[in-house]
Amino acid sequence: MQFIRFSDLCAQGQATGRRVFIRADLNVPQNDAGEITEDTRIRASVPAIRMALDAGAAVMVTSHLGRPTEGEFKPEDSLAPVAKRLGELLGREVPLIANWVDGVTVEPGQLVLLENCRVNKGEKKNNEELARKMAALCDIFVHDAFGTAHRAEGTTYGIAQFAPVACAGPLLAAEMDAIAKALANPKRPLIAIVAGSKVSTKLTILQSLAKNVDGLIVGGGIANTFMLAAGLNIGKSLAEADLVGEAKAVIEAMKARGAAVPIPTDVVVAKTFAADAPATVKQATEVADDDLILDIGPETAAQLAAQLMVAGTIVWNGPVGVFEFAAFEGGTKAIAQAIAASPAFSIAGGGDTLAAIAKYGIEQDVGYISTGGGAFLEVLEGKTLPAFEILAKRAA
Repeated sequence: MQFIRFSDLCAQGQATGRRVFIRADLNVPQNDAGEITEDTRIRASVPAIRMALDAGAAVMVTSHLGRPTEGEFKPEDSLAPVAKRLGELLGREVPLIANWVDGVTVEPGQLVLLENCRVNKGEKKNNEELARKMAALCDIFVHDAFGTAHRAEGTTYGIAQFAPVACAGPLLAAEMDAIAKALANPKRPLIAIVAGSKVSTKLTILQSLAKNVDGLIVGGGIANTFMLAAGLNIGKSLAEADLVGEAKAVIEAMKARGAAVPIPTDVVVAKTFAADAPATVKQATEVADDDLILDIGPETAAQLAAQLMVAGTIVWNGPVGVFEFAAFEGGTKAIAQAIAASPAFSIAGGGDTLAAIAKYGIEQDVGYISTGGGAFLEVLEGKTLPAFEILAKRAA
C-alpha cells in the first residue's frame, strides 16, 4: 500500500516552518478524580510530536477522550490531564486550546494541544464544512492514531481529504507496515490464532482468514463451538450451538485449500467457573455433561506450539483459555511462549491478547503488537480501513 510517511517529509525538510496537524490517540483511562491511570497511548504519541518539533514545524495535536456529546463541552471531557502528562514527557509546557476550529495561533517550534475533537459538532459524521475548516488550519495533516483508523470521522478522514498534504505518522506507518507484512504478503506458512468467548463476534474474521491462512487455531468459547461441529460433547461449556453450521463451513473451506482447523484432542475442565475450581485434564472425547471446558490440554498445547515453531507468519488475537485463572492458563502460556520462541514474524492485537503478552513478559519477542482493538479486528476481517484508504488515495 502506497502512502506518504511523515518521517520522509521531515527528512526532506518539507515540515520546516509548516503548520502540522497531528491526529493522535490520547484516549487514556482516568479514575473518578480525573487522574490518568495508564498512559501508554500518550507515550506512544510522543515520537510523532518530537519529529514535528525537531523539524521546526508549528505543531497542533488533537484527540478524542471518552464519549462526549457533540456541541456540549463538559469538564470531564477535557484533555487537560493529557496536556499535563504530555508536558511531563516532553519536558515543556503544552498549552491547551479550546474552540479551535475557526483558527489556531501557533508558531514554528511551538506545540499546542487542541481540546477534545469529539466535542466539535459534525466530527463523528464527518461533516464536510467542519473537515474543510480543520484542513485549513494546516499545511500537513498527520494521522498517527491507528485505534481510530476504522472510523471515517472529521479528524480521521475528512481533514485528510482536504489538507494540502496527508500522511501517516510513525505509529500508524508501523501498523500499516506490520499488517502488510502479516496479511498482504506473508511468509508462509501463515498461522492465525483466533480465540474468544463467541464465534458470532469473530465469525467474519474466521471466514476471511479461512481464505488466506495455512492454519487456523481457535480457542476459548470459539473452540468449543468448533468441537461441537466435530461431533464432540462439550458438557455445559460456553458455545453457540446455532453457529455449528458456520463452524463446519470454515472447517470445510480450510480443508478445500489443504489447510486445517486443529480440534483440541485434550482439554482442561472444571465443574464451576471459578479461580479455585479443581482442574482436571481430560481427553476431548471424555468430557462429561456437567463439565466446563476452560482451557486446552497439554497435549493440544504441545501440538499447537510445534505448529507455531515452523510458521513463517503468526497472527494472534485472543487467549485460548481462561488465562486469568492459574489452573487454566497452561494453554495460553504455551502459545505465548511458542510465539516468543518461533522465528516467524508475529503480529498480535486485542485487549486480552495484550494482557497475556504482558503477563508472560514476551513483549520483546512479538514482531509487532498492534495498538488498535476494533481497527485490528477489522483488518483481520479483510476490510480496508478508512484511514488506509484516504492516505493511499492522497499518495496517488
